[in-house]
Amino acid sequence: MDWSLLGCGASGHVTFAPDEPALRDRLSTTAREGPAWRCLRCGTFVIGEPTASGPAASAPRVRRGDQVRSALILRIFAVERFLRALIVAALAIAVWRFSVSRLSLEQAYHQALPPLKTLLRDLGFSVDHSKLLGLLHEAFTANSRTLGLIAIGLGAYAVIEIIEGVGLWLLKRWGEYFAVIATSLGLPYEIYELMNKVTVLRLVAFVINLGLVLYLVLTKRLFGVRGGKKAYEARLRSESILDAELAALAAEQEVAAEQEATAEAAAPGTPAPPPEPPSAAGPPWPAAEAPADAGPPRPAAEAPADAGPPWPDAETPAAAAPTVPAAPGEAPAEPDTRPTPRDPVTTEASDADEAGVPPLPRRHPTR
Repeated sequence: MDWSLLGCGASGHVTFAPDEPALRDRLSTTAREGPAWRCLRCGTFVIGEPTASGPAASAPRVRRGDQVRSALILRIFAVERFLRALIVAALAIAVWRFSVSRLSLEQAYHQALPPLKTLLRDLGFSVDHSKLLGLLHEAFTANSRTLGLIAIGLGAYAVIEIIEGVGLWLLKRWGEYFAVIATSLGLPYEIYELMNKVTVLRLVAFVINLGLVLYLVLTKRLFGVRGGKKAYEARLRSESILDAELAALAAEQEVAAEQEATAEAAAPGTPAPPPEPPSAAGPPWPAAEAPADAGPPRPAAEAPADAGPPWPDAETPAAAAPTVPAAPGEAPAEPDTRPTPRDPVTTEASDADEAGVPPLPRRHPTR
């Protein structure tokens, strides 16, 4: 069931025209029949003039969804409190009137009691053990002061029930606290009455009062239960159409500002930021290491070897062959880049010298 739509059907739509242009555009539209404004309870667009206007901060706080159901339940409890106050107030007036004219009522009671007892016996009722007649007899035997105090107590109880009913009907938080405290004070006495004797009336009254206390404490988050008042108000704001539109509008404005800043930074004509001035040169930090002064070489340093004659096995570069000019019309000859073959005997001698072994005598080929 759509409780928001049910609430609009019972009490009418709630439309609002804010003074802020951007928010005003989000809450209104144009139809063929004319301008339409969004209802803050059910969310539908209603054709016609808004029911209220002004700054967004002065917009009415509208209950939506489960809050509409909660308001209905609280008003049912308020009606029950009004009926109870009416009955108790009537009883208080009766007791007070009885205390004033107790003597005349007692005479009338004694005059009417014999035929009344005869009628009840004929109908099959036992009047000797009747609780109603016993209560009337005790009331007649009580003094006027006691009856006056009973009337005052009943009147005070009726006033308490009226205050509970008003607070619950107006959906005020103080009314919820007052109803919980006042109802909780009567629960121990109701439990005591049930322990003595269980009746339908006592059981129904106890269940109603206990249900009211639990419902108010849990759903309205009274006395700090489930986060307390802050959590309850945060839930109301999360369900508000106006607050949701304000949050969406703020998010759009933030995204637009970021895009504009990015576009300005990427524009070619945007001047570059001025360079930071170099810091003044100063003495180095104490922990900084100064370069070592150049001094004489260490004793273990090896001096470069003097240039001397090449090793015996060093190869002398081959003399470059004279370049023969190419005939006209012919491509120039490529130079010979093949390595010059080494004498095997000389190579062996060089290897022997490097190994510290005396070279072998040269052999002459046999002819």
